[in-house]
Amino acid sequence: MEFIDYDTRLAAYAVVVDDQDRVLLALWNEAAQPQWTMPGGGVDLHEQAADGAVRELLEETGYDVELVRLLGVDSYVIPPERRHLDTTRPMKAVRVVYEARVVGGELTREVDGTTDEARWFPLAEVADLPRVGLVDIALDLWRARPGG
Repeated sequence: MEFIDYDTRLAAYAVVVDDQDRVLLALWNEAAQPQWTMPGGGVDLHEQAADGAVRELLEETGYDVELVRLLGVDSYVIPPERRHLDTTRPMKAVRVVYEARVVGGELTREVDGTTDEARWFPLAEVADLPRVGLVDIALDLWRARPGG
């Protein structure tokens, strides 16, 4: 299938781990059952992925962040029947994952968005949370980083 035959969504996320070994997650509310995800989301048309990550973190968590490094890029295909749109086109989701640190702001919840809560969790408790696959992918990338 050629690239003009499917839709593409570019999204940017950040792994934020504090000095107490807690990770910042956001509660995604579009699934039948809410699930925890990495804070982040869709990159706007004229926006760089890094700028989208910083903007999304602020919107979803209330924190101003500074990106530390690019951790990796992950992609997967969503078949037409699993999309939220009435379409016959599959979609390739491309997710850019950064490491970031909090430099300002305070923890708040997003209003009228795709997430409705943000919370710090001890890394050791993440495996027991209802979560999307991106959480494990992003944390694996974070653990594999230089110096990790």
